[in-house]
Amino acid sequence: MNPKPEMELLRAMTLALQEASLHIGRTAPNPPVGATALGAGGILLATGAHEQPGTPHAEVVVLDRCRAENIQVDTLVVTLEPCNHFGRTPPCTDAIIAAGVRRVIYGVRDPNPRVAGGGIEKLLAHGIVVEQIDASKRDECDILIQPFRKRITTGRPFVTVKTAHLPGGSMIPPFGRKTFTSPASIRFAHELRKRSDAIITGSGTVLADDPLFTVRAVADHPDKKRLLVIFDRRKRITPAWEAAASSRGFEIIRHDDIEAALDDLGSRGCLEVLVEGGPSLAQSFLLQGLWDRHVRIEQGRSALEPDIIRTVLPTAGTETAPAASV
Repeated sequence: MNPKPEMELLRAMTLALQEASLHIGRTAPNPPVGATALGAGGILLATGAHEQPGTPHAEVVVLDRCRAENIQVDTLVVTLEPCNHFGRTPPCTDAIIAAGVRRVIYGVRDPNPRVAGGGIEKLLAHGIVVEQIDASKRDECDILIQPFRKRITTGRPFVTVKTAHLPGGSMIPPFGRKTFTSPASIRFAHELRKRSDAIITGSGTVLADDPLFTVRAVADHPDKKRLLVIFDRRKRITPAWEAAASSRGFEIIRHDDIEAALDDLGSRGCLEVLVEGGPSLAQSFLLQGLWDRHVRIEQGRSALEPDIIRTVLPTAGTETAPAASV
């Protein structure tokens, strides 16, 4: 490829990733996927994404928009290999072939065993040029579907453990307060809730803080329903508290075993779950290795020092950023 077309494809993939990112937390059990349609000469025609289960996939969204304007699509850029199987919607490969698309640029292969490269093979068999995007964008496409890959290959959701710490390391808020982190950290924590299909907590946190567990600091997905998993071996959570949580849109599930809870959430189609509890619950997940990301929010040591957010991954080390920049 000469430099100009290559830059156009990278820009198109960036737009597709941005579209898909808007719907993270809304697509389960499907992965978030974005697509961009280009005309001859690399002209941008349309962008779109898969928004929620049962609605058209990203490829069909952009192809339909172009067909409505009677515009021929030359190149389709999509973050994930187009599907080639029937689910709630027909195969995207059929729509691509029917639209007369000349070329498809994809980000990463679909990890779903029902696909396993079949989408690419079908497109190639129909004379469509299929290429993978430049390596500089593949990691972003791969990160986008990490929770989907985890569930489709293991049966369990992607687990984020969130903990907040005072400068001395304690996770216990000062007397009379429910939190001690900055507004920027709170917004970040609510972004984690927004992208989660379930929240896991313990009875100690419920009794000590009476948390709402709702998304408030950022705009939530419309009509999003989440599961709320409570570990409550001593049955201390009252029916009144459960009723109040249900009125906020949660479906309450009680569990006593972490692995059983994760199996259950995977079977229900959850892609991402957020662990929000006290030190004991967090340590149970971390020590048992039942986590995929640990977000550790550390309060600044003074009013002038921002909180620090450390994102710890099991094998990739730690990424650190001030809360205000996250």
